[in-house]
Amino acid sequence: MVNSADIHNASILIVDDQEANVLLLEQMLRNDGYACITSTMDPHGVCAMHRDNHYDLILLDLQMPGMDGFQVMEGLKAIETDSYLPVLVITAQPSHKLRALAAGAKDFISKPFDLVELQTRIHNMLEVRLLYKKIEYYNVVLEQTVQDRTGELLKTNELLLREIEEHKLTEESLRGACAEIKLLKDRFQAENICLRKDIDREFNFGEIIGQSKALESVFHKVQQVASQEATVLLLGETGTGKGVVARAIHGRSSRKERPMITVNCAALPANLIESELFGREKGAFTGSHDRQLGRFELADNGTLFLDEIGEMPIDLQCKLLRVIQDGEFERLGSPRTIKVDVRIIASTNRNLEEEIQKGKFRQDLFYRLHVFPITIPPLRQRVGDIPLLVMHFVAKFNKKTGKKIETVSQDTLNVLQEYNWPGNVRELESIIERAVITSPGTGLQILDRFVNSPRIVKQEARDGKTLVDIERDHIIQALKKTGWRIEGQKGAAMMLGLNPSTLRGRMRKDGISRT
Repeated sequence: MVNSADIHNASILIVDDQEANVLLLEQMLRNDGYACITSTMDPHGVCAMHRDNHYDLILLDLQMPGMDGFQVMEGLKAIETDSYLPVLVITAQPSHKLRALAAGAKDFISKPFDLVELQTRIHNMLEVRLLYKKIEYYNVVLEQTVQDRTGELLKTNELLLREIEEHKLTEESLRGACAEIKLLKDRFQAENICLRKDIDREFNFGEIIGQSKALESVFHKVQQVASQEATVLLLGETGTGKGVVARAIHGRSSRKERPMITVNCAALPANLIESELFGREKGAFTGSHDRQLGRFELADNGTLFLDEIGEMPIDLQCKLLRVIQDGEFERLGSPRTIKVDVRIIASTNRNLEEEIQKGKFRQDLFYRLHVFPITIPPLRQRVGDIPLLVMHFVAKFNKKTGKKIETVSQDTLNVLQEYNWPGNVRELESIIERAVITSPGTGLQILDRFVNSPRIVKQEARDGKTLVDIERDHIIQALKKTGWRIEGQKGAAMMLGLNPSTLRGRMRKDGISRT
């Protein structure tokens, strides 16, 4: 839009042969705040002046000697290429008004003129003239922009046409190659499916490797419950592969296209478990600067794996029970109830019935989780699977490290099968990884010294100690030797050949603490 400052800065030319009229008009315009005022009493010079200055408004008297206003307007028409003639004519003859408008004038005023009327007409004409000039400017800018953009598009179009031609030239050769690749891919997939079925049938159940009788029950129960929506509780010692079984159940369920979200209840601080499970709103507590979705929301229409559920604080178990029963909860800091459809798989290495007696686990939550329990046997109860697990881990760490371990001696397998494996499959995996790294040739060499070798176990068993007591004593001895240091090169976990988290789990289970 045109503002008042634009109007008062517009250029105005006064053309009249009477000096008194010129002075009167100049005075009136200055009083009104107009700054750019020019006047002349010579009509012959008007066209030249307008050609140089392009006035926004010309106040033109029609009756002048030598050259009247109509002749001046004819000259101005030749200058104005846009056919807009910014002329306000001043005349004392009523018959000249229509003729002046026909000649191109935009408005007229009669002599003697009314100053208020003249001021209004001048203001209106300048506003229209300045708007018209802005439109002209924008049209020029728009036209230039269109031209520039059109040029760019033409260049781009040329490049695209060139690329299309190149693509056409290669498309025919690619079609043949793609057809051959598809044929090979279909054949490979068919062979892979058959191979996987053979391997699953003979040696493992997805990621669960083994063919022992102890695992057959696990395989059977996984097959039974996977396609159902029932809550599953996985029971077993640390490192037995409860997470692997959870993935096998999820991977065979109708929810397999959705994610399985895992929450390690033992790894999260008690004050963060609630926000991790249910989410939080911005500002729910000090330090919560952003909204965070909880694991239940992330697992909607999928599976939520609550690992080590026995470690969950008692005050959160009630909220967890509500979500499992009703499928609804509220984020921290929000009153809005959120509904989700989540399948629950939980695991624990604790005896939850004993935890209930101690007041550390809710009985109603236990019954809700204990719909379909599956007990994962410890590795010492499935020693026949150790050779399969060893070969699996050797292949895995060969690929990871670039080593080429090709053989495992029977003596090495015997040593591994005689060991008690307090850390179960996880401990075996750590020892095989370390052995792959340290073995100098193509044969696997186990350099670990196992703390509970058969000789020691048998000797201490004769003294009346149970296996649990023997393991507990060895752990305490290792901790004392390392100054109760758990991790690191000189830590008890390294000495015992255990993962630090496995050792901590054994310490919690056996009630071992530094006194």
